[in-house]
Amino acid sequence: MTDIDTLINLLKTMWEEKLPFNRVLGFKVISITEDRVRVKLDMKENLVGNYVYGTLHGGVISAVLDAAGGMNSAAGVLYKMAGTPTGEAEKVLTKMGTIDLRVDYLRPGRGRYFLADSAIMRAGNKVAVTRMELHSDLGTLIAVGTGTYLVG
Repeated sequence: MTDIDTLINLLKTMWEEKLPFNRVLGFKVISITEDRVRVKLDMKENLVGNYVYGTLHGGVISAVLDAAGGMNSAAGVLYKMAGTPTGEAEKVLTKMGTIDLRVDYLRPGRGRYFLADSAIMRAGNKVAVTRMELHSDLGTLIAVGTGTYLVG
């Protein structure tokens, strides 16, 4: 049987290392709990959307919020699966996906790094709904999002 820390480490490894697009983004998981996730994204030249102002691309903002919300939904599932073999948990995680994503862009993405926070709003047996926020290194709220994820 697998303890929850091992399952959460599996989730972290999947999102940071095994998903090629997430590797391109280069975000790092800061924390994962049953109902909250925090990730960090360093600003890099290849993530710029407006070359004149050097701001973060809107697609990157959306992708990071989606990744945080998806990871949050997956963490909720893993907490319910504590004691399940790692291989079985990984199989469940690979079947999860985004159903719907809404992003509200509030300010230009300026900063040395960004923090995306996600919180579970509702977690059912089939669907989870999360609320995400992206802040700059100075604490400026850049964007908010709501994500709906297939979890079962």
